[in-house]
Amino acid sequence: MTETGDIEGGALALDQPQPLDKKRRQGLVMIWTGDGKGKTTAAIGLALRAAGQRLPVLFLQFIKGQWKTGEREALPLLAPYVEHVVMGRGFTIERLRNKKVPLEEHHAAARDAFAYAREAVHSGKYEMVILDEIMASINAGLIPLEEVVELVRGKPPMLHLVLTGRAAPGPLVELAHLVSEVRPVKHPFEAGIPAQRGVEF
Repeated sequence: MTETGDIEGGALALDQPQPLDKKRRQGLVMIWTGDGKGKTTAAIGLALRAAGQRLPVLFLQFIKGQWKTGEREALPLLAPYVEHVVMGRGFTIERLRNKKVPLEEHHAAARDAFAYAREAVHSGKYEMVILDEIMASINAGLIPLEEVVELVRGKPPMLHLVLTGRAAPGPLVELAHLVSEVRPVKHPFEAGIPAQRGVEF
């Protein structure tokens, strides 16, 4: 194979989407969890990879609010393959308890986001749906675990479904095909270094 992807006797180019082998194609349930930094970053990388394969992706954020983040600016550049939707009212699970935004508003936002997710999963519009920080919504009591389990069990067979957030509940771990745990070893916060633009947001 040459650097351009050509195969001797054929014309396989890497810049062209490859036909899906329906015998090998299977929708996966994937989870990125753990206390370390990088779960959303990993999901963004997965969306980027899927877009490169011309797969339609929904990237739905449950917790992170309307702040100007790097992904909020970058993911629309992957259109029409990636759709980025932000429906949360907080930035992290800790800030959900910030009294500036009543818990009732967080609950309503989470319910709206989950209704949006449920419709998207069954719409047939996407080949990958990423539910970023849905674990935080579950663990904060904003979305019942049982409803998320039902969504995962009832997803279309060919759809890739991605869930991120700390402390993934056992029933979801059991249902998943892939579970990656991000473990903290060192973090700049420990050295008094504040959040950096382009790294944390």
